[in-house]
Amino acid sequence: MGRFRGGLRCIKYLLLGFNLLFWLAGSAVIAFGLWFRFGGTMKDFSSEDKSPEYFYMGLYVLVGAGALMMAVGFFGCCGATRESQCVLGSFFTCLLVIFAAEVTTGVFAFIGKDVAIRHVQTMYEEAYNGYLRDREKGNGTLVTFHSTFQCCGKESSEQVQPTCPKELLGHKNCINEIETTISVKLQLIGIVGIGIAGFTILGMIFSMVLCCAIRNSRDVI
Repeated sequence: MGRFRGGLRCIKYLLLGFNLLFWLAGSAVIAFGLWFRFGGTMKDFSSEDKSPEYFYMGLYVLVGAGALMMAVGFFGCCGATRESQCVLGSFFTCLLVIFAAEVTTGVFAFIGKDVAIRHVQTMYEEAYNGYLRDREKGNGTLVTFHSTFQCCGKESSEQVQPTCPKELLGHKNCINEIETTISVKLQLIGIVGIGIAGFTILGMIFSMVLCCAIRNSRDVI
């Protein structure tokens, strides 16, 4: 009996440790998502009339999952400390929801990458053509694109040179830079989502093992 209680205590401490890491991971996911949305390469598009919402959708899911992770981490600590089967069962359900959200984010980032790239490239083409039609009017969107992706024009930069960053050395095709930048960032979002989903499985295993151990200990008593 003493050995059984010792094993139960060990599982409980493992789950408490997991929840502490889970809470910290949730904080990191929120910071990561918010930085990508408002402090990274795409931050300047948040004020534009035509923002690449398709690109942002995965970030919104990621930030929401991070907030849920923080809440669930605290919730799981309470369940483990009180050794409550009901709370642990609810904790398992919440982890399952987070797992689904993170897998969705990861899959969305990898599968939807080409659509997001085409969407942003189309936005650039519209801004580019609009500037060529009316140079006197100017185009803040084109300036934002050039500044954000550190590029200038398409095949040539001569036609849109006034809208290009002054610090840019040489010519960089914006169509190619958009594809490279968004591809890398969506891959990173996908890796984070899948990685957190894998970590969540560990918590689900711990919670179920502890729940079963608590039930068995009460049956023995």
